[in-house]
Amino acid sequence: MSSSFPSSRSSDQRSGETSAGPRPAQHEVARLDPGLYIVSTPIGNLRDITLRALDTLAAVDEILAEDTRVARKLLDAHGIHAKLSPYHDHNGAERRPGLIERLADGARLALISDAGTPLVSDPGWKLVHEAREAGVRIIPVPGASAMLAGLVASGLASDRFMFCGFLPPKTGPRKRAAEELKVVPSTLIFYEGGSRLAASLADLAETLGPRRDCVVARELTKLFEEVRSGTLEELAAHYETNGAPKGEIVVLIGPPEVRAAEAGDIDTALIDAMQRLPMKAAANEVADVFGLSKRDLYQRALQLKNG
Repeated sequence: MSSSFPSSRSSDQRSGETSAGPRPAQHEVARLDPGLYIVSTPIGNLRDITLRALDTLAAVDEILAEDTRVARKLLDAHGIHAKLSPYHDHNGAERRPGLIERLADGARLALISDAGTPLVSDPGWKLVHEAREAGVRIIPVPGASAMLAGLVASGLASDRFMFCGFLPPKTGPRKRAAEELKVVPSTLIFYEGGSRLAASLADLAETLGPRRDCVVARELTKLFEEVRSGTLEELAAHYETNGAPKGEIVVLIGPPEVRAAEAGDIDTALIDAMQRLPMKAAANEVADVFGLSKRDLYQRALQLKNG
């Protein structure tokens, strides 16, 4: 049965404001080394920003923002009056040469996204790649991330996880993408929109298995934060019945259950897999399911094939 745990935090704690509004602070404006600073920003609660991030944003020559209107609200809330300019997927190709030239000449620039850690399902990686190729120093200023916040709240295995970004919007490509992840022995993490959530969970249930553990984390750090757990089948049914949820959504799926290894089961699984896949891929798939050596399973596959 699925379960949901809304947060007990107050709205003031979530918004980062008191009844009198946020209190702008004085930030240390230290002389920064030249380079490109990749600065993480809050995913909802304005107070989820580090002191180092605030000091950095106050000291750089310019802040490159995905949406300057969103960035200005954050900076105003913390009393920072920095130069802002837009950098996003639509103007990136045009802006990058000039930005790289400025960085090479010793500029101190900061890159932020609308929320969370830049480059994680957000624009920016091309700028970082080209800047590094040009010998520019890249300085990460870590902080909030919806992916990690969802993982630590989920109760799913966190020793190994794989961030998969957004699934394709249509059923066919979505199922094919999920099929490639079916036997990955890690917790899988996706971002998804509310309007596609029920359909995505149904496709994942069909492809990965209806009984796989799943958690849907919604509006993390915000007023209506909710973490709902169940199986893929249960959560698909819940959102189909109750309609599309609002807000930012992280979907987390537990790793496949490792089955006890019995010779007969392994041989049956290998024979089935070899009917669908090349021998090496079949051996790898079965090895992941049973938690066994890929090399040993490949040798067994050869024996079965040669009779």
